[in-house]
Amino acid sequence: MDSPLVITLKTSIAATAVTFFLGIFFARAVINLRRFKGIADAILTLPMILPPTVVGFFLLLIFGKRSTIGKFLLQFDVSLVFTWQAAVIAAVVVSLPLMYRTTRGAFEQLDRNIIDAARTLGVSETKIFWQIMLPNARFGILAGTVLAFTRTMGEFGATMMFAGNIPGETQTMSTAIYAAVQANDYDLAFQQAILLVVLSMIFMVAVNFATAKK
Repeated sequence: MDSPLVITLKTSIAATAVTFFLGIFFARAVINLRRFKGIADAILTLPMILPPTVVGFFLLLIFGKRSTIGKFLLQFDVSLVFTWQAAVIAAVVVSLPLMYRTTRGAFEQLDRNIIDAARTLGVSETKIFWQIMLPNARFGILAGTVLAFTRTMGEFGATMMFAGNIPGETQTMSTAIYAAVQANDYDLAFQQAILLVVLSMIFMVAVNFATAKK
């Protein structure tokens, strides 16, 4: 059985890896949209402003055993609810807006003259993205990655609703603190809270370092 710290780190690393690529993909896609850009941006940002419990509830509706996806997965004897994979999905959903908006902001701050000049010279959009946009937006992407990682470490509401609080399986630091408080074990809750604060501070300092370097 893994400790809450190990589960938290595993969940955060896996979720951040997924969020990293999704955030970059959606940021580029929305920037290139000519219509419905506002609607797409609102949908991608929505999990950031909704209560986490609402996000978890919708995840239950989407992936639950009564849903279309849930019924399809059950044909292969797969159930996502109250599993570690559910904790990763919940962390991805709540952290994606941070990665998306930070990356999009980094892309929008690039010097458009450089991109237009590359297009004039016949450089393909793929090369422009990989050789111009990504390298020049790397500090913003790094900041978004660290913010997404710290957000996943502190995720509680959506994880509690969708993945539960199963010791050794889905119990993260946040849910473990809640369980400790419920059991009136304030010493354990304090220790875990301090550890979570220290880890979050380390990564936030990394964000400030990346921003200052930029």
